Amino acid sequence: MPKREYLFWTHNMEKILDRKIKIIWDFRGPGAARTAEHYRKHLEEFVMVEELKFDLSGVEHFGPNHSIAFLVVAEFELKEIREILKPHRGQVYSGEL
Repeated sequence: MPKREYLFWTHNMEKILDRKIKIIWDFRGPGAARTAEHYRKHLEEFVMVEELKFDLSGVEHFGPNHSIAFLVVAEFELKEIREILKPHRGQVYSGEL
């Protein structure tokens, strides 16, 4: 493989391996905020046990009856984590860690 093609290939692989995915769990109802906060604690424990590349988790509230818990993971870890944790949805994460 010529050097130029190799550099292009390695640069693209680094982008793929470093892409961050925000996996999300939705909680609805009067206890949504408390449930999301509690779920976040379990996500933080999971990050420590599994030694994931990123350790960003959080909670967002969209109203009194809708909250989410989320975890940001590296794309190369996504398939295995998705099978274990069963998130409701996900999106590419572009924020800072």
